[in-house]
Amino acid sequence: MQDVLLGFDNVTGYENHTCYFGAVIGRNGNRIANAQLTINGVCYQLDANDNENNLHSGAKGVDKLVWDVKEHTENTITFLCKSADREQGFPGNMDVEVTYVLTDDHAVELRYKAVSDQDTVANFTNHAYFNLEGHASGDVLGHELMLRASNFTPVKDAKAIPTGEIAPVAGTPMDFTTAKTIGRDMESDDVQINYGGGYDHNFVLDKSENGAYELFAEVYAPGTGIVMKAYTDLPGVQFYSGNFITTENGKQGAVYKKRQGFCLETQFFPNAVNEPNFESPVIKAGEVYTTKTCYRFGVR
Repeated sequence: MQDVLLGFDNVTGYENHTCYFGAVIGRNGNRIANAQLTINGVCYQLDANDNENNLHSGAKGVDKLVWDVKEHTENTITFLCKSADREQGFPGNMDVEVTYVLTDDHAVELRYKAVSDQDTVANFTNHAYFNLEGHASGDVLGHELMLRASNFTPVKDAKAIPTGEIAPVAGTPMDFTTAKTIGRDMESDDVQINYGGGYDHNFVLDKSENGAYELFAEVYAPGTGIVMKAYTDLPGVQFYSGNFITTENGKQGAVYKKRQGFCLETQFFPNAVNEPNFESPVIKAGEVYTTKTCYRFGVR
């Protein structure tokens, strides 16, 4: 038995840290170029909190809001928040729900639901940092990762905005189609690895059809034998190898540092709202946005 999530012992830790440990991210996960987007011919200015770009919806993302408990059962809980029109710069008053489900087959499901009174962006994710050796065990470079992703979206530079290209992973350090350790190619002299200081890239998931809910990742920790399988109906996942974790005083006296946790943030692609080559995260007024991601645990 291991606690496999990086985190804090109290609310203050979550309020004050900058790494988004365990946070629900929205309305838009990941980056939007120049902190601007246009919907129906209207340009909306967002918070430029990551160079000139918007990251995770800025300083007033839903991760900063207090959510209400809508309902709960023995193994489920649904949280509700209201995101006001232009609160983050996005149009529309939006009601957002996230339901956590603990299943009988050792999984946690995250179910998202949102509706807005105006056309707007809906691209929610969770920023959990996993370490399957145990949250205080050190780096994750020895974890073995498989991603069902034959392509990824290269970034322009260290500011991590995609070029718009969908590029094959074959022959690059981005190839996790066959399981390998996270650290195997981490120090390779590859321009994309150099831009991110490691892995911090969106992978294009191989789908049997658009919107299919399918296995997309499997992670194995040799030291504990713990396996995590991940499923989603979304088109992409940001694999982040914890490159920018600075010293964080975590739970149970742990001190978290660089690459001591990894993230698999399911999503629409970064800057998708501005990139015609990517699937759009825009929903219509009154349209109900729903999506589901699941992390299932076992032992090999």
